[in-house]
Amino acid sequence: MILELKIPSPGESITEVEIANWFVENGDTVAKDQEIGEIESEKATLPLIAEDGGKVELLGEVGDTVKVGAVVCKIDTSEKAAPAKAGSLSVDTPAAEPVIKEKESSPKTESSNKETGAVKVTPVARKMIEQEGLSVDDIVNGLRKITASDVKTVLKGGPETDFISKEVSRDVERTKMSQLRKKISERLVAVKNETAMLTTFNEVDMSAVMSLRKKHQEKFVEKHGLKLGFMSFFTKAVTEALKQYPSINSFLDGDEIVIPLYFDIGIAVTTDKGLMVPVLRNTETMSLANIEKQIVELAGKARKNRISMDDMSGGTFTITNGGVFGSMLSTPILNPPQSGILGMHNIVERPVAINGNVEIRPMMYIALSYDHRVIDGKNSVGFLISVKEYIENPTSMLFGSGSAESLLLDL
Repeated sequence: MILELKIPSPGESITEVEIANWFVENGDTVAKDQEIGEIESEKATLPLIAEDGGKVELLGEVGDTVKVGAVVCKIDTSEKAAPAKAGSLSVDTPAAEPVIKEKESSPKTESSNKETGAVKVTPVARKMIEQEGLSVDDIVNGLRKITASDVKTVLKGGPETDFISKEVSRDVERTKMSQLRKKISERLVAVKNETAMLTTFNEVDMSAVMSLRKKHQEKFVEKHGLKLGFMSFFTKAVTEALKQYPSINSFLDGDEIVIPLYFDIGIAVTTDKGLMVPVLRNTETMSLANIEKQIVELAGKARKNRISMDDMSGGTFTITNGGVFGSMLSTPILNPPQSGILGMHNIVERPVAINGNVEIRPMMYIALSYDHRVIDGKNSVGFLISVKEYIENPTSMLFGSGSAESLLLDL
């Protein structure tokens, strides 16, 4: 029996997708429920799953654009898959890699391999060699002749990259832009052209949060099974600050300003496919532990290209953390139709004035980009100051805009 594998719909309004990966080759035998490929659209990446075991016939190449519902693979179920070997690809494999066939070695190649066995190959170069089905000999033979200068370089113990001298390259590499990257580009340009975006800055003393994490990290991990990070504190602080400044949680709909009375916070995640923003729903009802768990779960799905449109739609505010890459300061771009986005940055020990004395404190710059058509400068500055105050005094997040004393005295 011949089964046809058709392109599933990634979402409403999507009519075509791109074949992102094949994890098998023509003629391979696959098992039922095995992940055999991936498709990518402007909204999401989806796996292609074998409905039954058998021999596959691939009808499309990686990079091809195909219509939703089109047949891209046929499976001959009369030829069932053999039992899976250790390390073989299956639906449970966390991160599938394209199948790479080893290049067969001739007696001449084997002899040459012994002679070039001392050639050192970087991990990146070795991966490229394996992906292209080449050997070290192919690379060495493809370069120019070894000169006396090369020999002298090795005798002097020169750098590994000088073992074989290279001529100056003027080549360029061209890569087709993915559907997702195209969509991201369109949205970024639209934000620039269609909003009155402005950014305001402040700095935060991270001493209190860092001390709290250090003091309770072991017990937190023991109870909840994961580490307590900075993002959960900022998510909680943003949620409380949005309660004080609801206009920051708003968006434009025609000539109306819509202010949701709930808080769905998007967390920007960098993946191989581009920037994705999964959303935490109703963060006003969540504890730090629940926030941390959902961030880890959604970020993991995004990096494995298993995030859905439901996971990324409907956010009311976004947080992005360039600090994980070492960014000192930036002006984050709005995530439409939202009117505000908070940018976190790296933590650097800097001298600051504390009660008339100079002390070294772990400081972070934070930035709020906002749509000035909807949000006034006063509210944007006030919101950022509130976030700063919550982070510098984390327990105050328990009392919202008040304090333990004011709650006790009913003030």
